[in-house]
Amino acid sequence: MTGDVTPLLIRKASAADARAVADVYLAARETALPSAKWAHDGPQVRSWIAESLIPAVGVHVACVGDAVAGFIALQNEWVAQLYIHPDHWRRGLGSMLMNFAKSEHPGGLRLWCFQYNKPAMAFYEGHGFVAIETTDGHGNEEHEPDILYQWVGQGPEAR
Repeated sequence: MTGDVTPLLIRKASAADARAVADVYLAARETALPSAKWAHDGPQVRSWIAESLIPAVGVHVACVGDAVAGFIALQNEWVAQLYIHPDHWRRGLGSMLMNFAKSEHPGGLRLWCFQYNKPAMAFYEGHGFVAIETTDGHGNEEHEPDILYQWVGQGPEAR
């Protein structure tokens, strides 16, 4: 199937969405980065999403029909997580969620990305993010080299 898919809804995630959000996260990371050394296994990720991420961070889901197809987690001006289920890649959902994040934080956003995740880097750069720092991975749990990206925002709130 080709072309963009318009989600019927972008909405705030609830506790009832935890399983679907975890399914998206795990499927996306396994498909995008199958050789990555992840710090947490599936059950740990599921627990973290249900017990920490959804209750404490601004998580919004993109639904296609009744199914959660992707999500974004915003914590202040940080994009903490952005994942789309592989069945919905390259259909515009990531862009819709990123545009939602920009509308929520017009003064700017920041995010981290692994240096070996070239498709994600291209996505962020295509959305106006600029690399402002690279590290050897000392600050992340996976100890993988990463990049700090920033989108400076628009309008009077921009930095």
